[in-house]
Amino acid sequence: MVKERGRKVIAQNRKARHDWAVLDTYETGIVLTGTEVKSLRQGKAQLVDGFATVDDGEVWLRNVHIPEYTEGTWTNHEPRRSRKLLLHKHEILRLIGKIKESGLSLIPMSLYFSDGKAKVELALARGKKAHDKRQDLAKRDADREMQKAIGRARKGMR
Repeated sequence: MVKERGRKVIAQNRKARHDWAVLDTYETGIVLTGTEVKSLRQGKAQLVDGFATVDDGEVWLRNVHIPEYTEGTWTNHEPRRSRKLLLHKHEILRLIGKIKESGLSLIPMSLYFSDGKAKVELALARGKKAHDKRQDLAKRDADREMQKAIGRARKGMR
C-alpha cells in the first residue's frame, strides 16, 4: 500500500479572514470515525459555521458539517457532531489563557489531509467590526491599484 505524501485540502473557510482578524494559527489533529474519513476522502465538508471550544482541558470542534458517507450503513456518523481536536497540553493551556483574558475565538480555517492524516488549521481570532472590514477592502483595492501602476510603469505604458 502506497503512503500518501503532501497536503490535500478538503475544505477552507474563506469567509473567516473577512469576518475575523487572525492572530495565531495551530495545526491540530482530529478524532474521526471510519465513515467520516471516507466522506472526507470524497472531498466533502463545510467549515462555514464551525468553531472550537475548550471544555475540561480538551478542545472540541463544533458545528462542522461532514456529510454522511453514501455507502455507509447503520454505523454512519452524525453530520454535525462534536469532534475532539488533538493538541499538546501546553498548547491547550495557552489557548485557555488567551481565550479567557481577551475574548478571542477559535475558528477552523481549513480541513486537509497531511501525509494521510486528517488535520484542522485552527485560528485564534478576534471578530472584526464593520469599519474594520471596510478598511481591509479599501487597503486591498489600493494595493491592487498600486501593483497595476507598477506593472504599467515597467512596461512603459504609464
